[in-house]
Amino acid sequence: MTLTFSDVPAGATADADREAVLAAPGFGTRFTDHMVSATWSPGEGWHDARLGPYAPIQLDPAAATLHYAQAIFEGLKAYRHDDGSVWAFRPEANAARFQASARRLALPELEVDDFVAAIDTLVAADRAWVPSAPETSLYLRPFMFASEAFLGVRPAQEVTFCLIASPAGPYFATGVAGVSIWLSSDYTRAAPGGTGAAKCAGNYAASLLAMQQAAEHGCAQVVFLDAVERRWVEELGGMNLFFVHADKTLVTPALTGTILEGITRSSILTLAEEQGLTVTERRVSITDWQDGASSGEITEVFACGTAAVVTPVSRLAWDSGEVTIGSGDPGPVTLGLRRALVDLQYGRVPDRHGWMHRIC
Repeated sequence: MTLTFSDVPAGATADADREAVLAAPGFGTRFTDHMVSATWSPGEGWHDARLGPYAPIQLDPAAATLHYAQAIFEGLKAYRHDDGSVWAFRPEANAARFQASARRLALPELEVDDFVAAIDTLVAADRAWVPSAPETSLYLRPFMFASEAFLGVRPAQEVTFCLIASPAGPYFATGVAGVSIWLSSDYTRAAPGGTGAAKCAGNYAASLLAMQQAAEHGCAQVVFLDAVERRWVEELGGMNLFFVHADKTLVTPALTGTILEGITRSSILTLAEEQGLTVTERRVSITDWQDGASSGEITEVFACGTAAVVTPVSRLAWDSGEVTIGSGDPGPVTLGLRRALVDLQYGRVPDRHGWMHRIC
């Protein structure tokens, strides 16, 4: 580890005000008292690391990130266990992916130890903001962007790293329910040789119009096909996909360089094998999904990611039709895998994989 985070005093939210937020936190609208930041330059490397008050960031209008989207981010959560301790789920994996995204965007890498230290520093300072109600958590958003004021097109010579935190309520407030997915025929998410495997800002901006179309068709999310053949299922706007077959085989689209390598996806693959499922990573065509759901060969579909953990998919819709998956209700494999992962994250079952990282 190379960074030591200096502590800049920050005012604390009144207990009553904080508890009011934690009673109904929602997602991504309220933030804790502190944030972490650090700056990089070619001559000094990473420096000026500090824990300070959550506050607006001052940017020059010519900051490169505003013009060329040289920006990456991560998403992970801290969980309060029954004994009051606070834990993060696989932060080292997020740190490694953050490094991979940085390489692809020509940004400086942050050491894994420094990434984890930033999380420990912020969460320890804002421990009171970690909610304790069922399926609540503290969502952590590390991000890095080109902060140099320069309009030329080249890798930035000044980069800023920040970490902020936001209490998050349960994704399914009234119980786990299936969602409808819209098949995008007009847009693709990523192309070979592009940035599909990086968690970068531009990928998400490019998905928003398709997500808007999905909402117009009464769907909660959009699924993208590959950019070359417009045939192969890749992922949703921000989640990976899994297909449960009648023979209890679990299939997920293989990583091709155009799909984000999800931390939750990786965890599900491990847990599924432990539950006796046959796990296969391969290409899945959209007709495989449509025909398999129609015939009953595909009995369940679910998406996974940090925010929702595991989300059942009940229906796929497209311009000329739609199909319901199974009965339309969350299936036993989906619910079993979700429960296994959530129980681990909240400390209700032993952590046999060393995935949980104690913060405080």
